[in-house]
Amino acid sequence: MKITLEWLKAHLDTDATVDDVVAALNRIGLEVEGVENPAEKLAGFRVAKVLTAERHPQADKLQVLTVDAGDGAPLQVVCGAPNARAGLVGVLGLPGAVVPANGMELKISAIRGVTSNGMMCSTRELELGDDHDGIIELPADAPIGTAFADYSGAGDPVIDISITPNRQDCMGVRGIARDLAAAGLGTLKPLDVPVIAGEGAPETAIRTDDTEGCPAFFGRTISGVTNGTAPEWMRRRLEAVGQRSISALVDITNYVMLDLGRPSHVYDRATLNGALVARRARDGETVTALNGKDYALTDSMTVIGDDSGVHDIAGIMGGEHSGCSETTTDVLLEVAYFTPERIALTGQALGLTSDARSRFERGVDPAFLDDATAIITGYILDICGGTASTVTRAGEPPIAAKTIAYDPALSATLGGIAIDPARQRAILEALGFGVTEGTPWQIAVPSWRRDMDAAPDVVEEVTRIAGFDAIASVALPRADGVARPTATPEQLIERRLRRGAAAAGFHEAVTWSFVSEREAAPFGGGAWTLANPISEDLKVMRPSLLPGLLAATARNQNRGADSIRLFEIGRRYLADAEHPTLALLMAGDKHPRGWQAGKAAPFDAFDAKAAALALLDAAGAPADRLQVMESVAEGAIWHPGQSATLRLGPKAVLAEFGALHPALAKHFDVDGPVMAVQIFLDAIPAKRASGPARAAFTPPALQSVRRDFAFLAPETLAAGDLVRAVKGADKASIIDARLFDRFAGQGVPDGQVSLAVEVELQPQDKSFTDAELKAIADKVVAAAAKLGAVLRG
Repeated sequence: MKITLEWLKAHLDTDATVDDVVAALNRIGLEVEGVENPAEKLAGFRVAKVLTAERHPQADKLQVLTVDAGDGAPLQVVCGAPNARAGLVGVLGLPGAVVPANGMELKISAIRGVTSNGMMCSTRELELGDDHDGIIELPADAPIGTAFADYSGAGDPVIDISITPNRQDCMGVRGIARDLAAAGLGTLKPLDVPVIAGEGAPETAIRTDDTEGCPAFFGRTISGVTNGTAPEWMRRRLEAVGQRSISALVDITNYVMLDLGRPSHVYDRATLNGALVARRARDGETVTALNGKDYALTDSMTVIGDDSGVHDIAGIMGGEHSGCSETTTDVLLEVAYFTPERIALTGQALGLTSDARSRFERGVDPAFLDDATAIITGYILDICGGTASTVTRAGEPPIAAKTIAYDPALSATLGGIAIDPARQRAILEALGFGVTEGTPWQIAVPSWRRDMDAAPDVVEEVTRIAGFDAIASVALPRADGVARPTATPEQLIERRLRRGAAAAGFHEAVTWSFVSEREAAPFGGGAWTLANPISEDLKVMRPSLLPGLLAATARNQNRGADSIRLFEIGRRYLADAEHPTLALLMAGDKHPRGWQAGKAAPFDAFDAKAAALALLDAAGAPADRLQVMESVAEGAIWHPGQSATLRLGPKAVLAEFGALHPALAKHFDVDGPVMAVQIFLDAIPAKRASGPARAAFTPPALQSVRRDFAFLAPETLAAGDLVRAVKGADKASIIDARLFDRFAGQGVPDGQVSLAVEVELQPQDKSFTDAELKAIADKVVAAAAKLGAVLRG
């Protein structure tokens, strides 16, 4: 919601500066998002008079002007505008000024050999309108040399306010002025409501056939209007807050909407056929709205139509067919009350937003229909002329008196500020509430405050006006002694993983939980699609964390990053539920080139495996007992032969790792091989709640023994399976086993490989004898033989 200081002062009698207003707005809960001073854009532009105009010696379409800019000596300016002539008063941009429309800085320059000391400007170049047929023409009595910003009134600061959904009363300048008056920044001026009796009944009948969606439909006809240009003061205010001036009739309705928070609509009666009716749409009906787009309607939507069909999406946007034009002479003014819930659902279904919708779905003042009709009619008669009919009032607005029982002591006990009851009463009355003192007080809620339901709402009103900054900072009570831990086991795991990934050199990323349908497609598509997404690129809930990390990798590569290590802890959204997940991604160089390292080396699948095992160990998973098995999504996401899963048993998949499929990397515009890990946190087995699962560690008294075994094994045998079999050959004596060599080539039969395994044995109460060592070796060889591996001779 944008307002200007001058517009605000039309409702608020105050001498406050823009800084005072901004400070007061923030203090009472109306957050100011920014303040813009349009005068800054017009610095260096002056009111100037053309003294002479001669044809350019080198160009037929250019003229050489001498211009009085108020500095005494005339300036020479080259101009190509067809309306440039001696005696014209316009706007001169001096050297150093920046043209608002294109950002060009004006300089003294030669144009076809003739020096030009600036530029005479058009309306479009100063972003004051769309006219570019010639330079601006000001009245002959405009003061020469005056800064154009001061002359045009464009120096009025524009304040941008973020209005929360519950403050429908502040969707107009007057509502904001009311709040500021209650805060002591001035006095609210009385609202001028003209008395217009009207002559005769409306020439077009008005009714509502959908009292649920449109409980009240007021209107009148006005004949003999001239739809010209709105007054300069009205156009200036509208344009200052970003509303383009269209025509007098349209500008009037837009002005009242922004000024008083009351949307309305004016129909060209020449386009209507029969009575104008608020009704439910029929399935299959369509309407072309004012934005030029066609919308398909359903019977859950309220529309305004006549005997010919639909003209208007009620409360959201008017139709193109019945809009007013410069030839309009007879109009029908509609001022209606639409049910907020119906407007919100219709707007969401159509994906259509408008200033009218933002007000109707919050809830406009149902008691303001008559006054709004009179005010809008007054503007039309004053600006466009014509004769107004009487008002037709179809239906009844939902004006139900609401009273709240309130104890003034609640400001201290609930709001944290002890406010004198007299001060509370003054605040409430300034905001438009009625106060009847007693035990408790009875607070009559004004019709424009739909958000007020109970005593805590009243507390909020008095405390925000009194000042939230007056609430004392009070520490919460804390019991003596050491506080009990509050983190859940799941949170503790996430903390350990976050620290572990960061310690390993990965940078944490936080990406959107929403992705586009295109990004979700390689991962099986999104199971959860948003009905009202922020944008089409954020339409589905992510089925994996990898799309966000891949997009981040592409952005980093585009900015020249050579080595990318990212991780994220978040949720995947699958058909059955949300799943907490950690994802790692590695791309680019594992290490840069150097005199010791040699050439730069890329990441490989073993780097991903090492990271996965290290983090699973940090999370408390039994990393030493995990099996490496094929990837569950090989060929779609993962590179065949360069990816796998880590499982606890054949079914419990704790993680997947490896190289991503090149087609997937290309899909996300990522260059080079990409390694990734996904750890499924909800698959990690929880620790036992009954206490430690093993005895405390006691260092062995005897030194361990190491023995090496070299096996000839089928090349299809996974080395991990062999190591696991060897380690399990004698669980009492073998404490570890690891692969330290793999060889294929000369001396090894075709189709086989040589796998060398180091076995670590730990004696307990006495050293191993030769016989015991041989018995253990026999068990190792026998265990390997079950997998088709034989001891090399």
